[in-house]
Order: sequence, then structure tokens, then C-alpha cells
Amino acid sequence: MTEYSRLKTSPSAAIRATLDYPVIDTDVHTNDFTPAFEDYIANYGGAKLVDELRKAESSRLNSKSGGKDWYQQTPEERQYNRTIRSPWWARVTRNTLDLATYTLPELLYERQAEQGSDYSVLFPNNVLAPAGASPENRQALQRAVNHYHADIYRKYSDRLTPVAGIPMSNPQEAIEELEFAVKTLGLKVANIPGGVKRPIKAIADKYPADQFPEIAKYASYIDFYGLDSEYDYDPFWAKVVELGVPVTTHYGSQGWTGRSSISNYMNNHIGHFADGSQAFAKALFFGGVTKRFPQLRVGMLEGGADWGAHVYIHLVDRFSKRNLKGLQNYNPALTNSDELFELFERFGGEITQGYSLDKDELTKSVLGSSFSRHSRQPVGSELEDFAAAGIEKIEDIRDRWVNSFFFGSESDDRTIAAAFNNKANPLGVKINAIYSSDVGHWDVPDLTAPLAESWDLVKEGVISEADFKSYVFANPYKFYTEANPDFFKGTAIESKVSNIESQQADKSLVVR
Repeated sequence: MTEYSRLKTSPSAAIRATLDYPVIDTDVHTNDFTPAFEDYIANYGGAKLVDELRKAESSRLNSKSGGKDWYQQTPEERQYNRTIRSPWWARVTRNTLDLATYTLPELLYERQAEQGSDYSVLFPNNVLAPAGASPENRQALQRAVNHYHADIYRKYSDRLTPVAGIPMSNPQEAIEELEFAVKTLGLKVANIPGGVKRPIKAIADKYPADQFPEIAKYASYIDFYGLDSEYDYDPFWAKVVELGVPVTTHYGSQGWTGRSSISNYMNNHIGHFADGSQAFAKALFFGGVTKRFPQLRVGMLEGGADWGAHVYIHLVDRFSKRNLKGLQNYNPALTNSDELFELFERFGGEITQGYSLDKDELTKSVLGSSFSRHSRQPVGSELEDFAAAGIEKIEDIRDRWVNSFFFGSESDDRTIAAAFNNKANPLGVKINAIYSSDVGHWDVPDLTAPLAESWDLVKEGVISEADFKSYVFANPYKFYTEANPDFFKGTAIESKVSNIESQQADKSLVVR
């Protein structure tokens, strides 16, 4: 079939032809051709880096116990070890043309029009594999992986750009790789893990990992960088802002409590990107990262956009009840013991019959766990959950949640309606949903379908035409250019965007 005839049969190309603005896809997944990829890694840093890559990929994709992966274990062994069912059949294979498209940069570039996209940000499936490598080789392997992707996509940079994988084990390493990726390789989007697993020191000191690997496997916590971290990541966020880099993550929570089925992948999968990204985003918010770095732009992909609205609404609800002034409603010291005693004497009846009603003991009894759960009551800054975030009014929540975060929503995700529901969202805002086709993963069996599926949401009244434009163009454009105003300079859509901005400026002058 010729390129022209394929274009004519693409439903997404048909939708794109009706739009007077470009479509920006924030999430396309690509495969690496393994022989070429591994040869590049070997030439870059020797055979040891290839071994590290394979080991890291294996640890990322498989859940193992006793040296056996899930498929090598009997049902009894899985139950005994609580071996989590890992993802399986995660790539499109039956559609051979698409399979080749995700793997061959030239073919992807040729078929972008069939996808209905004008510009795409690419996430090679191996981009963060080095995070699982040994500490002595992790940085070199990450640099090699980023260099490979920069090289093979450079000639297609007018319409395609791969992300740079940035390891986050410590801020200095992250800064070094970010600078190398931007200044040396010319990459302009960072992809980070939304959290880093670290040992719980009280247990690790007693049971060293080299002697007790099974204990170390479970005795850990996740550092989300912004809140309660043992490192100060502010220098990294400052470097991100300085270099004008939008930050993205595909951070999942498979394996967390409630997502640890030993038999069912879908049980572990549904909602896991939203939960993982929510933990990451809340840490940045409550840790004051978005307050200290208001220019920081973070995109969380594959989790949908409705959870962004959900958390925003609950942040406002909780702040309205648990701000410093509101907290006094729950201060045990402000209970009127005299009034309480009188009420119990008058209405206690059979409930209090036979009990000695000492005034102070009665107050303690009624307050129950509020009084006795802790060795003392919280004081000073211990009362201020919203203090680091700098929240004094709900407009501050809008500025540090809605303005800073962007939420990747896949093409057929009807929950996007919540993001655009400005009647439900406080202060009448719409959450920054960004078009994320997820092309290259199992939920997209045909790359020519996603944009058309998104337009179906308009036809069915789930979102408006204005919301659709925000979703596939205005919000992605805002995400990249608010971080870096020159993001689209020299790309195929630079002139299209300039025309749109000129038209908007003209309209603004007319209104005035």
C-alpha cells in the first residue's frame, strides 16, 4: 500500500485535515533495534555496559523470587513468595507495519501524517532502564542511552524529539546528566522516575543488603524528592528551570499495596500511573517545590487528567478546613470542660449511670484518641501541613498545582471530562490535560486511530471543541513553551504557531 493511500484511509488524518491548528502529541513510545542499540552501548562504554543494560531491563520487567521469574514458579511458589504478576504482551505485534514504525525512525517520520500529528515527543522504551543499573555504571549507561537516541532522531528533529532519561538517585548525578543531555546532545525534554526506592536505614543497618538481600528487597521506602527526602533536590529543580527543560514522568505504582496481585496484571495495572504520579506531584506541592520554582513545568503521563482535578478539589477542601485558623475547631485545649460536664449531667442518663463524672476525666474520655493517641499534642510548625507549600488562600493552590502540572490523558479516556469541568473545579479553572496518544503500547493497536478517538469525545459531548483544541494543541504548547519559549524554534510547526499567535494578538487589539 502506498503512503498516499494509507493517508487517505487514516481516520486521524481526516480529523487533522479539518483543524486550523497543529496537533502536538506528548507521548509516543518507540522500540530500539536491539543489535544496533547494544553495539552502540558497547562502543560507548564496553561490554560491561551491555551486561548492565540487560540486567537492568530484566529487573525492570520481571518480578523474581529465589532466582525464578513468575513463569518459572509454580502457583504454590508464587503464593509462598507473593511473586507479583508482571506486565505481559505489552507491545503491539499483530500490526506488523506499526511494529516496524515504532522501531524505525525514518518510517515513524514518514507516517506521522497518518497519525494526525504535527509534532511528537518520543519516549524510547529503554530510556530509563539505566536507573536499575549498579551505581558505578548507572551514569555512564544513562549517558550512552541518551546519546544513542539523540543520534538516531537528530535528522528528524523538525517534527520528532526524543526525551532524555535523567537518573534521580541523587541531585548531583541528575544535574550532570541534565546538563550533558541539553548542552551536548541538544535534547530538550527530561524524563525522570517519579520516585527512587531507598533502604530504611534503621533496618538496613541491622540487616545489611549484602548479607540479607531478601530483607533489603522489602525493607524500603520511596523518595519522591519534594517531601521528606534525605537529599536536597532544589539544586536540580533550579537547573531544570535555568536550562528551560519541561520535566515528564511515567511513574507507576504496580507492586504497591493493593496493586500486588500474584495472578492478575490488569488488577495491578488499572489506575497505577495515576496513583504513582499523584504521590510524586503531591510531594512537590507539599514540599514547596512548586512554590520555590513557579517556572517549573511537570507533565505526568499515562495516568489520565481526572486525578489532577480530583486532587486539586481535595486540596482546596482540606485547606478550607485545616488551615491554621480552621484547625482551632479541633484543638482539644479549646474544649469547654464546664459546659461538657453540664451537658453530660443533664442528658447522660443510663449511659453515664454508675460512672464518676470528674470534669477533667470526662473531657479526656470524650476526646478519646484525640487526647491519648500521642505522647503530646503537636505544636508550632507541626500544625502546618500547608506551610512549606506557602498556601495562604485557595488561589495559591491554583497557582502551585494547576499552573505547574500537566496531565497526560490518552485518546479514548472519557474521564478527561473532569479536567475540563470548570463548574466543579474551584475558581472555575480547567486542569491542563495534554494529548498523549501512547502510540507504541498495547492500548493503541493502530496508530492511525488515537486522534480520531479523541474527536469522538467531542461528537459524544464529553468535551467541547474548545476543550479539544486545548487538549491537542494549546495545553501541550503551553507546557513546552512556558518552560522554554524557544522550544518549537526551527521545527515544522514554528510558522503555524506564529500565525496563530499573531491572529490572537490581532483579536486582542480589536477587543480593546
